[in-house]
Amino acid sequence: MEEQQFVLDRMSSISRFIYETMPSFDVAGYVLFLVIFLLSLLVYKLGFAKKLHFKQNIIIYVFLLLGCLMLTFLAFFLPVVEGLIVAALILIVYKIRLRLEKRNSSTTLR
Repeated sequence: MEEQQFVLDRMSSISRFIYETMPSFDVAGYVLFLVIFLLSLLVYKLGFAKKLHFKQNIIIYVFLLLGCLMLTFLAFFLPVVEGLIVAALILIVYKIRLRLEKRNSSTTLR
């Protein structure tokens, strides 16, 4: 139990929260992986996605899934989830401002 507490004390904040609230460590690992995958998918869609063929999208998502597996191992002790949240928030603000500027420029041209 002492070793488990030592590991929990060294974890990043969101990872620790997930591991403390889930019923078992196995479930918590899957939840952490799912959170990282969904946030990575959101960041990809907001910042980098282009219209591609279906097969190309499948390849990208497979590699995104594999990359998120590695990020999950890093997320135990590094703030990976927190970084993805910040990246998603920045990209959301950017997209909102871009739409507002497009809307304003289209109304001033008329």
